[in-house]
Amino acid sequence: MKILVTGAAGFIGFHVAKKLLKKGHIVLGLDNINDYYDVNLKFNRLKQLGIEPSDAESFNKFCESGIYDDRFRFIRLDLADREAIAKLFKEEKLEVVCNLGAQAGVRYSLQNPQAYIDSNIVGFLNILEGCRNNNIKHLVYASSSSVYGLNKKIPFEVSDNVDHPISLYAASKKSNELMAHTYSHLYNFKTTGLRFFTVYGPWGRPDMAMFLFTKAILSGEPIKVFNHGNMERDFTYIDDIVEGVVRIIEDKHTENCSPANLYKVYNIGNNNSVKLLDFIETIEEELQIKAQKKMMQMQPGDVEKTWANVDALIKDYAYSPSTPIKEGVKAFINWYKSYYNQKPV
Repeated sequence: MKILVTGAAGFIGFHVAKKLLKKGHIVLGLDNINDYYDVNLKFNRLKQLGIEPSDAESFNKFCESGIYDDRFRFIRLDLADREAIAKLFKEEKLEVVCNLGAQAGVRYSLQNPQAYIDSNIVGFLNILEGCRNNNIKHLVYASSSSVYGLNKKIPFEVSDNVDHPISLYAASKKSNELMAHTYSHLYNFKTTGLRFFTVYGPWGRPDMAMFLFTKAILSGEPIKVFNHGNMERDFTYIDDIVEGVVRIIEDKHTENCSPANLYKVYNIGNNNSVKLLDFIETIEEELQIKAQKKMMQMQPGDVEKTWANVDALIKDYAYSPSTPIKEGVKAFINWYKSYYNQKPV
């Protein structure tokens, strides 16, 4: 299939594009490569997909004519650019769209809310319009466990009420699900939303706990432990996320789908909750360094606990993420040391 992957220079998007290419699909990658975090990490992810220029100046020049090889092409483009996105959809004759491009991060949404409206609302609308005007048979898009907000019932199920988000990021993801439902109903094409639960692993985002803790511990700096460590997360390894996403993209039942099944939402998580202090201890054991902990108050927008019920994913796709936390942490730290030339302690 010919598949558009937005956010292709991002953590999850890069891994999904890589897996799709390995499986023989044609991939059009799209990303605006903003400076929310180190752009060099984004350039180096793209380098793994066969795009050689890794510095900003040469990359920008290279993008002017598009980047081609046998089955992968990359375009630098902002999702909020309505005319450019419409032109892209019209010209490319896509079959499936995997929308992983978004402004990420709960805490950053408190500082720069406009970025979330531009990318996650306006950008997502442009994607929906591209799909409905160009006969796209399936839109797979990233939602988030953040939509569960103040829900107290554990584990989180897709049937739970999600009317109480506590960050603009979460609200934007809930909005995506509502918008997708509307377009599936009105225009009769399939949309599948994926609520990701705390994704970690090699090539991960520098603003996430796994990255922040590893960097600080190796540098001999204290780590910030929010809510005095009374937090739990359903940590999900990147390869498990990718496997779930690709299975859904390759779903053979997309065509001639019944109206009742045009709109779907799934949790993708490890189906267990890990205490934050146990997570930190796992990192300490792998690094063989004790962390200096700076206990902090709960951050605005954060929730105390997440835990994914993945029964729907098992029922429809016979799949459940399963990578143990120790195995995933080891893989990340090995990548981190290699990427940043850290010598083993």
